[in-house]
Amino acid sequence: MKKENANASRRGFIKGSLVAASSAVVLKTTRTLPLADAAAAETPDSAAYDPHYFTAAEWAFIQAAVDRLIPSNEDGPGALDLHVPEFIDRQMDTDYGHGARWYLQGPFRPDSAFSLGYQMKYSPRDMYRVAIAGIDAWCSREHGQHFAKLDAATQDQVLGQLEKGEIALPDMKTNEFFIQLLANTKEGYFADPMYGGNRGMGAWKMIGFPGARADFMDWVTQYDKVYPLPPVSILGEKG
Repeated sequence: MKKENANASRRGFIKGSLVAASSAVVLKTTRTLPLADAAAAETPDSAAYDPHYFTAAEWAFIQAAVDRLIPSNEDGPGALDLHVPEFIDRQMDTDYGHGARWYLQGPFRPDSAFSLGYQMKYSPRDMYRVAIAGIDAWCSREHGQHFAKLDAATQDQVLGQLEKGEIALPDMKTNEFFIQLLANTKEGYFADPMYGGNRGMGAWKMIGFPGARADFMDWVTQYDKVYPLPPVSILGEKG
């Protein structure tokens, strides 16, 4: 598959998954966010974000991985444009990141995850720490360098292997880590900007989502019409 087709397919999956999950509130139309608007979403202090949880090596992995999961192209901004890594890093310091409401005590039955749910001892933050170290070590053995330093095609190959569980790590199901990484990437891409991602509401502009506007019900049944007003964040910021 050519790189352009792969990127288009990947972005179509991401956009489609959101529209399907949010059909009750997302208007039946989309608007493309020009790349110029994506650049305008950047703020002077945006590049200065210092991760609170992830180490330098982990931060490099996160940035490289989310960039391949949602790359920037003519359809709209990518995960890096919208600061998805910042969203993920912030999540690691919440109750969610600590797995405060997760049951993390054994015995674990990895082969029964489909019927019994999550079957590992790691909170989300621990999962990232253990998985990234293991994946980077595997990439060093198989490809001669860490994931973040691999070319885009090889990174895609590695992510595909993770998704299929073809990379074995001690005490870590790599397909579970891929599910976690992909879910957090999509969350950061489409979440309210107050949580660190979706900078400038770029993802909402791309799909025509009104955000936290108090009233947009008049437009829900107006199919094939572009919603005319910009999105509004929870904190009142207008896109």
